Amino acid sequence: MNRILKYCWLICFCTNVTFAEEPVDPPKGFEALFNGKDFSGWNLSDANAAHWKVVDGIIVYDGKGKSLPTAENYGDFELWVDWKIEPRGDSGIYLRGRPQVQIWDASVNKEGSGGLWNNKKTNVGKKPLVAADNPVGEWNSFKIKLVGDRVTVHLNDQLVVDDAPMETLKKGDGIIEEGPILLQHHGNPLQFRNIFIKRLD
Repeated sequence: MNRILKYCWLICFCTNVTFAEEPVDPPKGFEALFNGKDFSGWNLSDANAAHWKVVDGIIVYDGKGKSLPTAENYGDFELWVDWKIEPRGDSGIYLRGRPQVQIWDASVNKEGSGGLWNNKKTNVGKKPLVAADNPVGEWNSFKIKLVGDRVTVHLNDQLVVDDAPMETLKKGDGIIEEGPILLQHHGNPLQFRNIFIKRLD
């Protein structure tokens, strides 16, 4: 009987442990923005280093400090990134240093992630076309394409933003042509992995 109980306990324990997956190679034409080992290619300040860590090939953020920017600026690009949040989590991906492709808990915010949150309420792109989030605690995958000021977003292989203008990229009569990509600080713990980019300019 004791052996059976120990065996059942072991099964329950193992099903609740998240094991690190093997690093994924960049898709053809893409380069890795995150090497799975350290923050090479990112501007990690001394103050931020206490809050952004690499653990088992995953970027782990404790919800404190500030957003994490890339070291380089980017113009037109395709960006692939996996992310995972906790209950009531809130974050986003800044493009060319501007907010943002939204990330949050879709059980609380029913429209789901992927929208251009800073667009005006009445404008296209602010609200995703469909709620495509996986449940909180599971990995989600963005595929973001930015050309000029037009953004297309796929979340978990579903189209959620279709070639919509990102209003925060406007600057006078033109647009912000390049800037860093940022993983947003919004006071909530979250994780990122498999971050790949392909320049289009």
